Amino acid sequence: MLKNKLLNKGILSKRLLEMGVFSFDQLIALIQNLPYGRNADRANPDLVLKELKGACSTKHALIKKIALEQEINEVKLILCMFKMNAKNTSKIAKVLYKYNLEYIPEAHCVLQIKNQYLDITTSKSSYNKIKEDVIELVEIQPEQIGVFKVEYHQQFLKTWLNNNNYSFEELWKIREECIEALS
Repeated sequence: MLKNKLLNKGILSKRLLEMGVFSFDQLIALIQNLPYGRNADRANPDLVLKELKGACSTKHALIKKIALEQEINEVKLILCMFKMNAKNTSKIAKVLYKYNLEYIPEAHCVLQIKNQYLDITTSKSSYNKIKEDVIELVEIQPEQIGVFKVEYHQQFLKTWLNNNNYSFEELWKIREECIEALS
């Protein structure tokens, strides 16, 4: 996808070179194959390299930060609102069924490189799995994966609630139950 060699242009790039990661493609493969898990600070993508794990936000934001260090402008960090359902996320089927929901809007981060969308959350992740269920795409910056992403997601759910029988608090608990089912 991007054949760029990594240059020693910042703290993150230096750390990667020390780890034996010498190209952008190697970086993507490394991050994609790290275990899924929330980091100690969900707003600090640098922790992915320290804790050797990450969630969609921290993993994709780290790639974007390194692209910025490397002056690779083709890489965009995208906040994707999609209909998380039993078809695209089978592990949550029981939770959705329990609450009589067809889907629940979920905030997910992906990368846009040139005109392609890439999901590196896990080795099995693929943007194509959710492509048909995408509601909205918004470009964000790495520093927006914490408070901004959560507030954006919550506001989206509050607007979506007008069509459902749950309070915001109930829906957020159902969403957390869905996330727990993924672990």
